[in-house]
Amino acid sequence: MDIRTVQTETFSMEYVRFGHGPRTLAIFPGLAVQSVLASADAVAAAYRAFAAEFTVWLFDPVKEIPPAYDVRGMARDAAAAFRALGLAEACVFGASQGGMLAMLLAATHPELVGKLLLASTTAHVTAERGREIERWGALARANRPGELFRAFAEAVYPSGVAATLRDAFAQAAETVGERDLARFAALAGTLRGFDARTELAKIACPALVVGSRDDRVFGERAAAEVAAAIPGAELFLYDGCGHAVYDTAGDFAGRMLSFFRRA
Repeated sequence: MDIRTVQTETFSMEYVRFGHGPRTLAIFPGLAVQSVLASADAVAAAYRAFAAEFTVWLFDPVKEIPPAYDVRGMARDAAAAFRALGLAEACVFGASQGGMLAMLLAATHPELVGKLLLASTTAHVTAERGREIERWGALARANRPGELFRAFAEAVYPSGVAATLRDAFAQAAETVGERDLARFAALAGTLRGFDARTELAKIACPALVVGSRDDRVFGERAAAEVAAAIPGAELFLYDGCGHAVYDTAGDFAGRMLSFFRRA
């Protein structure tokens, strides 16, 4: 699948596009050691049920991370990318860090977001909720990719799933370079001090918030807090799926498609 670039006056952002439907679905993934665009074929396969109804846009963060960048900057850049690409009234799915971006996008640019699905995210990164992310950033800055991948997997996936992925993550760690680690550390830093609680009441589009009761990154309460703050939002909590519920819950894509199909 071809990786494309949207260029504005201030940044360039890579994305892939798949599906051929008349509706727009934009996906903003969570923090990752390596770009999710490298696994775009797997993402397209996971969301193949969307292909007839949606054209799906999977976005990476900006190519060059500016100094003092934060999630608000990411949301501003996402809005600029939407406008450059001619996207509006999109169904938007944001996971974890991508969910933080997506909630701000919906709150500050309502014309761009028609429906919103947030998974495994939080509206407020407290010291407790940021502890794992700070640990990952420290390992990246110390150039310890093997430990970073292990810590990431153990926090994000249920223990049984993390065990099955151990060898794959060890192999992936061998392919990570210093540039990857520096970029990851910079993106991890964007979450520090994040607080969008005052903006959530401005979200006017239909919203679904999904989490798992055993989320070891942000905790069970984070998803419920987000849903309670968005007018009319729905909340669904899984059991035993971990932070990466969007990967581990077998019916997640189907639940997502059902929500976006609703009138």
